[in-house]
Amino acid sequence: MKAIIINSIVIIIGGSILLSCIQKTTYSSPIGYDFTKPVKYNMPAELNEISGITFNKGKSDRVYAESDGIGRVFYFRPGDKTVKYTEFKENGDFEDIAISGSQVIMLQSKGVLFTIPLSEIGKPQTTNLQKNKDILPEGEYESMYANDAGEVYVLCKHCTMDKTSKKSSGFIFQLAADGTVKKTGDFSVNVKHIEELLGVDKISFHPSALTRNPLNNDWYILSSVNKILVVADAKWKIRHVYKLDQNLFTQPEGITFDDQNNLYISNEGHVPQPGNILKFPYKKQ
Repeated sequence: MKAIIINSIVIIIGGSILLSCIQKTTYSSPIGYDFTKPVKYNMPAELNEISGITFNKGKSDRVYAESDGIGRVFYFRPGDKTVKYTEFKENGDFEDIAISGSQVIMLQSKGVLFTIPLSEIGKPQTTNLQKNKDILPEGEYESMYANDAGEVYVLCKHCTMDKTSKKSSGFIFQLAADGTVKKTGDFSVNVKHIEELLGVDKISFHPSALTRNPLNNDWYILSSVNKILVVADAKWKIRHVYKLDQNLFTQPEGITFDDQNNLYISNEGHVPQPGNILKFPYKKQ
């Protein structure tokens, strides 16, 4: 009887191990990057709710970031234990940040764009800003990208106009020297195509961050709720969809590249785990 029991235990354990191996998910990475081997920078308490991140002209010696709920532009060197900030006395849910020319742009979730002269960053506080409101349709926004030509791209997370469609709407603005913006175009992301590449019938696609790969001009779109990275070409045609390991990408809400083509993704923290920035070094293929 004892032998039978021992054999049964061995079979159960062996079966469990085999099942575990079978069920283990494998994750792929965009060409040039290894999503299993990041350099990890933990954030101090002030940036536990880090969302967007960006660089000025791709220079990675200073990260610019924002935190949900408070009007502050944070800046620091990767790996710093403390961070500095410039406050601009606005409350609300801030979700992304970008730099274009001489302006810092902050995206509020309700679709308001705040622009602050880059020359103001470094001061404890500033009142020198533009508040661009009523420029986007009703909805919730978390994704923004801007280039040195002053083009600003904003992508819907939840928009009323997209409720019955299989798309996420986006809008293009031109940034003026005084910090004001003017709409110049629009675009959309085909959610149906994302579903096809994932092999699912339906997903709730809610973009949380947006950037552009300087090597090939592909768009990189994060969806934190789905734990996926969507890669689209310059005309927004979906090229690839990558599933993200939720043990590493706990709540990915920010994404950017530096001038060496290294990729950075920020994760909002949850106690006891701090927010972080993951750096994925570029390796030429």
